[in-house]
Amino acid sequence: MRNHVAALVVTAAFLSVSIALAQQEKAPASKYNKDALIYAELAKAPQKARAKRNPLEKDPGALSGGRILFEQHCAECHGDLAQGGRKGPSLRAEEVQNAEPGAIFWILTNGVVRRGMPVWSKLPEPQRWQLVIYLKSLGVASGNPALLPSPKAPSNSPTEPPSPHR
Repeated sequence: MRNHVAALVVTAAFLSVSIALAQQEKAPASKYNKDALIYAELAKAPQKARAKRNPLEKDPGALSGGRILFEQHCAECHGDLAQGGRKGPSLRAEEVQNAEPGAIFWILTNGVVRRGMPVWSKLPEPQRWQLVIYLKSLGVASGNPALLPSPKAPSNSPTEPPSPHR
């Protein structure tokens, strides 16, 4: 009789573990998995786009212009320090910071509409490249996003770029 009870207990435990594992597989994707899918979009940039060099990479005013553009158009979704927000993922993640500038430019140009990233093709090309420079200047975030330092910015005061929405 003891063997039957022991077998029944083992079977019940096995069944419980199986059900728990099955429920985990059906659980909605976590924020991490969702962000991983978003970052995977960078890899979808065509090789020709990824190979593009930033024509403003040596322009001393491009970084400050990119910062202004980020504040105007991107911070609402990605957070003031690009650490991620309610609508957009962190742009300080390794996937973004290690991406080719051309891939980031391609995402800015084409968006990822089904994931909420708008198309910015109407923003003039030089301004999209300024955004790329700014994003790449941020570096990978570590630790508590609330404690992140302000992004690097040059001391010269930039002029405000024109809005793409007229």
